[in-house]
Amino acid sequence: MIVDCAHYRDGQRQNKAPLALEQAAEVCSKDEGFVWLGMFEPDEAELDKVQRRFGLHDLAVEDAQNFHLRPKIERYDEGDVLFVVLRTARYAEEREEVDMGEVSVFLSPRFVITVRQGEASNLHGARMRLEERPELLREGTAAVLWAILDTIVDDYAPVIEGLERDVEEVERTVFSGAAAPTERIYLLRREATDFYRAVHPLLAPLEALERGGYIDVGEELSQFFRDVNDHLKLVNEEVIALRDVLATILQANMAVISNQQNEISVRQNETMKQLTIVATIFLPLTFITGFFGMNFGWMIKDIDSFWIFAVYGVGSLIVSAVLIYYWFRRGGHI
Repeated sequence: MIVDCAHYRDGQRQNKAPLALEQAAEVCSKDEGFVWLGMFEPDEAELDKVQRRFGLHDLAVEDAQNFHLRPKIERYDEGDVLFVVLRTARYAEEREEVDMGEVSVFLSPRFVITVRQGEASNLHGARMRLEERPELLREGTAAVLWAILDTIVDDYAPVIEGLERDVEEVERTVFSGAAAPTERIYLLRREATDFYRAVHPLLAPLEALERGGYIDVGEELSQFFRDVNDHLKLVNEEVIALRDVLATILQANMAVISNQQNEISVRQNETMKQLTIVATIFLPLTFITGFFGMNFGWMIKDIDSFWIFAVYGVGSLIVSAVLIYYWFRRGGHI
């Protein structure tokens, strides 16, 4: 759907209410200045109307409908339109997760069309900030591209802060000697990798924009692009550091888990050793008591007094116990 559509001329917005699509296309062809048309998750029919009104390239429109593309800048000869894909990010505090979004920008000297995908792609702040700076709006559509880039890159900072807090939490857990949930570390690693894929590919295009490689950028506006580029480089360095730290934490966590498993194995082995000793002690004793509990003929005839029973029965138990004791002591088991 169309969120906002405005005509800008001489650094000022010319309409309070959003322009209709047909009116915006007519303004682009006749009036001075440019039109900024903002759309949020449009369907295929809406994009088709915009494509026909503004002469957008088929491949660019197809890319704008897809999600999770790499950041890129491409120029299409038809209509002298620059197509920009940017990845957006937002840290959700309640879920401790990173939500990714996407902004596609169609840029020409007469219009800017933004297609947003995902909740983490709000550009209302960029429009408001730019409307408060008429001197930049006079630079034309290049200023709109700067405002969009500046907003998206600034939104990366809270994501870095959120990820750093999560990483520090699992880091404290692991290096205190306790095992952290491996799934949590893996998910953090995946989020950091997805964020890296949103940030790193944008470095080279932003360098080219700063030098005026894609569009004509004045000296003053070039400084603003340079500032965005510096912030992006810092974010890129921080996300690389986070990925390295998470790799180290994952290895340390596996070592902690392995150590805990070894301790459990040692305790189990000690328990099995004790049970084996007890079973070994009782095995001959059980055999002897069972033997003398049977009614063999010679037992009935020959063992006819307590003292004879004590010599054969109790004596054999004592002898067996003494032999087992010396055997265990010689083997170092006790």
